[in-house]
Amino acid sequence: MARITLKGNATETVGELPTVGQVAPDFTLVNKELADVSLADFEGSWKILNITPSLDTSVCAASAVKFDKEVATRPHVKLLNISADLPLAAARVCGEQKLEHVVTLSTFRSPAFGTDYGVRIVDGPFGGLLARSVLVLDPQNKVVHAQLVPEIADEPDYAAALAVLPAAD
Repeated sequence: MARITLKGNATETVGELPTVGQVAPDFTLVNKELADVSLADFEGSWKILNITPSLDTSVCAASAVKFDKEVATRPHVKLLNISADLPLAAARVCGEQKLEHVVTLSTFRSPAFGTDYGVRIVDGPFGGLLARSVLVLDPQNKVVHAQLVPEIADEPDYAAALAVLPAAD
């Protein structure tokens, strides 16, 4: 279990985030068209997994906006925003924010993701949602950057996540 906070109040996750050097576990999640999508569908591309409690919150939306702007100039990078949001709600937020490069993926049919990635919050008011975290995966799905944000209300370290990506071709 990892200990994080929500506005200073301690809470825990079900496990530990994958670490640098590990191969990320495969998953099957649901995209905005309600189709199943797996990590293997993005093999061969660099990936940012922006894992959030809900895109319908200001901090989660801000992280999606920031990463969306960054990947706009990096066609070799896929931005996957993963949350427990229903796919239609996540698509609505992306439309409202004019996000063009975000692939929204929902755990609503796949609760195993939160356990496999160690990010499901086990207690407190966000119990059952995903802890804010960022993973950067290389084209073979090896973790090259991992951050479990210690305070759910804080944004991730964008610079650290982006620094491990290669320059655009």
